Amino acid sequence: MIGTLAALVFAGLAALLHVYIFVLESVRWTKPATWRVFGIADQQTADATKPMAYNQGFYNLFLAIGAAIGIVLWIVHGTSDVAGRTLLIFSLGSMVAAALVLVTSGRKYLRPASIQGTLPLIGLVLTILA
Repeated sequence: MIGTLAALVFAGLAALLHVYIFVLESVRWTKPATWRVFGIADQQTADATKPMAYNQGFYNLFLAIGAAIGIVLWIVHGTSDVAGRTLLIFSLGSMVAAALVLVTSGRKYLRPASIQGTLPLIGLVLTILA
Protein backbone atom coordinates (compact mmCIF):
# COMPACT_ATOMS: atom_id res chain seq x y z
CA MET A 1 0.00 0.00 0.00
CA ILE A 2 2.77 2.47 0.91
CA GLY A 3 4.65 1.57 -2.29
CA THR A 4 1.54 2.23 -4.36
CA LEU A 5 0.95 5.56 -2.65
CA ALA A 6 4.58 6.59 -3.20
CA ALA A 7 4.36 5.58 -6.87
CA LEU A 8 1.21 7.65 -7.33
CA VAL A 9 2.70 10.67 -5.53
CA PHE A 10 5.88 10.67 -7.63
CA ALA A 11 3.90 10.08 -10.82
CA GLY A 12 1.66 13.01 -9.89
CA LEU A 13 4.64 15.25 -9.18
CA ALA A 14 6.19 14.25 -12.52
CA ALA A 15 2.93 15.10 -14.28
CA LEU A 16 2.73 18.49 -12.55
CA LEU A 17 6.34 19.24 -13.48
CA HIS A 18 5.61 18.47 -17.12
CA VAL A 19 2.53 20.71 -17.06
CA TYR A 20 4.78 23.47 -15.72
CA ILE A 21 7.29 22.82 -18.52
CA PHE A 22 4.39 23.01 -20.98
CA VAL A 23 3.42 26.43 -19.61
CA LEU A 24 7.00 27.67 -19.93
CA GLU A 25 7.49 26.34 -23.46
CA SER A 26 4.07 26.88 -25.01
CA VAL A 27 2.64 29.85 -23.14
CA ARG A 28 5.49 31.92 -21.70
CA TRP A 29 8.37 31.18 -24.13
CA THR A 30 8.91 34.76 -25.32
CA LYS A 31 8.91 36.28 -21.82
CA PRO A 32 12.48 37.27 -20.82
CA ALA A 33 12.32 35.44 -17.49
CA THR A 34 11.36 32.23 -19.32
CA TRP A 35 13.79 32.38 -22.21
CA ARG A 36 16.65 33.06 -19.81
CA VAL A 37 15.77 29.83 -17.95
CA PHE A 38 16.30 27.94 -21.20
CA GLY A 39 19.53 29.74 -22.08
CA ILE A 40 18.05 31.78 -24.92
CA ALA A 41 20.28 34.80 -25.53
CA ASP A 42 17.78 37.41 -26.67
CA GLN A 43 14.19 38.17 -27.67
CA GLN A 44 14.94 37.67 -31.37
CA THR A 45 16.13 34.10 -30.73
CA ALA A 46 13.14 33.44 -28.48
CA ASP A 47 10.81 34.65 -31.23
CA ALA A 48 12.59 32.52 -33.85
CA THR A 49 12.42 29.36 -31.72
CA LYS A 50 8.85 29.92 -30.50
CA PRO A 51 7.23 27.40 -32.92
CA MET A 52 9.66 24.66 -31.84
CA ALA A 53 9.13 25.40 -28.15
CA TYR A 54 5.36 25.57 -28.62
CA ASN A 55 5.36 22.10 -30.17
CA GLN A 56 7.74 20.68 -27.57
CA GLY A 57 5.61 22.06 -24.76
CA PHE A 58 2.60 20.14 -26.01
CA TYR A 59 4.62 16.91 -25.99
CA ASN A 60 5.25 17.54 -22.29
CA LEU A 61 1.56 18.27 -21.72
CA PHE A 62 0.48 15.05 -23.45
CA LEU A 63 2.88 13.00 -21.31
CA ALA A 64 1.49 14.69 -18.20
CA ILE A 65 -2.08 13.93 -19.28
CA GLY A 66 -1.14 10.29 -19.89
CA ALA A 67 0.34 10.03 -16.41
CA ALA A 68 -2.69 11.74 -14.87
CA ILE A 69 -5.10 9.35 -16.58
CA GLY A 70 -2.95 6.41 -15.47
CA ILE A 71 -3.09 7.67 -11.88
CA VAL A 72 -6.87 8.05 -12.00
CA LEU A 73 -7.36 4.58 -13.50
CA TRP A 74 -5.06 3.03 -10.91
CA ILE A 75 -6.88 4.75 -8.05
CA VAL A 76 -10.34 3.86 -9.35
CA HIS A 77 -9.58 0.25 -10.25
CA GLY A 78 -6.90 -0.61 -7.69
CA THR A 79 -3.45 -2.10 -8.02
CA SER A 80 -4.71 -4.88 -10.27
CA ASP A 81 -5.59 -2.31 -12.96
CA VAL A 82 -3.47 -3.17 -15.98
CA ALA A 83 -4.51 -0.14 -18.06
CA GLY A 84 -3.60 2.43 -15.40
CA ARG A 85 -0.24 0.86 -14.61
CA THR A 86 0.57 0.43 -18.30
CA LEU A 87 -0.29 4.03 -19.05
CA LEU A 88 1.82 5.18 -16.11
CA ILE A 89 4.77 3.06 -17.18
CA PHE A 90 4.54 4.36 -20.74
CA SER A 91 4.13 8.02 -19.74
CA LEU A 92 6.80 8.01 -17.04
CA GLY A 93 9.14 5.95 -19.21
CA SER A 94 8.72 8.47 -22.04
CA MET A 95 9.53 11.32 -19.65
CA VAL A 96 12.70 9.52 -18.54
CA ALA A 97 13.64 8.75 -22.16
CA ALA A 98 13.18 12.42 -23.10
CA ALA A 99 15.50 13.42 -20.24
CA LEU A 100 18.10 10.93 -21.49
CA VAL A 101 17.83 12.36 -25.00
CA LEU A 102 18.37 15.83 -23.55
CA VAL A 103 21.61 14.65 -21.93
CA THR A 104 22.89 13.53 -25.34
CA SER A 105 22.59 17.17 -26.50
CA GLY A 106 25.59 18.19 -24.40
CA ARG A 107 26.97 18.45 -20.89
CA LYS A 108 25.27 21.79 -20.29
CA TYR A 109 21.93 19.95 -20.38
CA LEU A 110 22.77 17.58 -17.53
CA ARG A 111 21.10 19.77 -14.88
CA PRO A 112 17.85 20.38 -16.81
CA ALA A 113 17.72 16.70 -17.77
CA SER A 114 18.07 15.67 -14.15
CA ILE A 115 15.30 18.09 -13.17
CA GLN A 116 13.09 16.77 -15.97
CA GLY A 117 13.87 13.10 -15.38
CA THR A 118 14.28 12.48 -11.65
CA LEU A 119 10.62 12.54 -10.56
CA PRO A 120 9.47 10.35 -13.47
CA LEU A 121 12.33 7.90 -12.87
CA ILE A 122 11.40 7.49 -9.20
CA GLY A 123 7.72 7.18 -10.14
CA LEU A 124 8.54 4.63 -12.85
CA VAL A 125 10.60 2.43 -10.54
CA LEU A 126 7.97 2.60 -7.81
CA THR A 127 5.18 1.84 -10.28
CA ILE A 128 7.01 -1.23 -11.54
CA LEU A 129 7.73 -2.42 -8.00
CA ALA A 130 4.24 -1.72 -6.57
